Amino acid sequence: MCQVASVVCLPKLSRVAVCGGTHGNELSGVYLVRELVKVDKKAVEKKAEEEEPASVLMVLSNPRAIQQGQRYVDTDLNRCFTHAILNGPMLDTAPYEMIRSRELNGMLGPKGSPEAVDLVCDLHNTTANMGLCLIAYSDCDWICLHIFRHLQVSQTSIPLRYIHFDVSNKESYSLDSVGKHGFAMEIGAQPHSVVRSNIYTAMKLGVQHMLDWVRSFNSGRIFEGGFVDVFTMVKHIDYPRDSETQNITAAIHPQLQDRDFCLLHPGDPLFQTFSGETLTYKGHQPLYPFFINECAYYEKGIALSLARRKRVMVPAIRVQTEQEQRANEPRYTSEEEE
Repeated sequence: MCQVASVVCLPKLSRVAVCGGTHGNELSGVYLVRELVKVDKKAVEKKAEEEEPASVLMVLSNPRAIQQGQRYVDTDLNRCFTHAILNGPMLDTAPYEMIRSRELNGMLGPKGSPEAVDLVCDLHNTTANMGLCLIAYSDCDWICLHIFRHLQVSQTSIPLRYIHFDVSNKESYSLDSVGKHGFAMEIGAQPHSVVRSNIYTAMKLGVQHMLDWVRSFNSGRIFEGGFVDVFTMVKHIDYPRDSETQNITAAIHPQLQDRDFCLLHPGDPLFQTFSGETLTYKGHQPLYPFFINECAYYEKGIALSLARRKRVMVPAIRVQTEQEQRANEPRYTSEEEE
């Protein structure tokens, strides 16, 4: 990475992967990837004549789960991309998703290597009322943050947020972590095993705008800097449970339901027990709730997640020239050396 006159110069994004069906019952991404595969090749080539092209790979990540209409077959594929799982011993009896994660790592990675694709966009749906979110492991990945800024300007019909999971590269567990840059595009609310046209359309526009930005970046355009509000995940909160049976004893309070990213203050209603009692938030500081009452997280013991918001200054960026790229070839350190 180089800086010239306060403009950060970054390598060209030559290879982009758009992935759907990492969770087999999140259908917007499944149908969108299938639709994008049908795109007329001539139309893609015609556009590439006008702007610097990027190779775009469309991937249905978890074909068995898609076929069965389930989130996963044996275990959650989107938790199978840690260093330990990708590089540790693998038995013949390993869960299908662990085997599939290695196949995807071979296709899109290897994770942390110079051969990895430049950008992974993994498509997801949530049952929570979160609008369109980009979820990434970095709050200083200028590519991801500039894509987010572009979506904010281009897609004003849906709320947009940038969520940051502060997890190391070795411990990052989701498919998007395989690329040099990556994020999950999470859109809701949509029930699982259902496709809603408005949610599908928002995802389709988001992917189109993302690919337009990549082509424009590769063509040499300078993107001006600015500020982005980043929501960094602080902690998860589980449902109240019976100490003997571990069954949940309360649901999300009606005053909190569907209020993702609305500030939660100490003393605000959090849960309503099945006997009718209101349980309040006992935290020491206001935080922003998200993934409120996400259907898929009941099994994970997560009723909602809480984030802290901060404003990040994003610098102006442009693509490196060939000369700059040769002078700034990155030295990749293998994960074994870390």
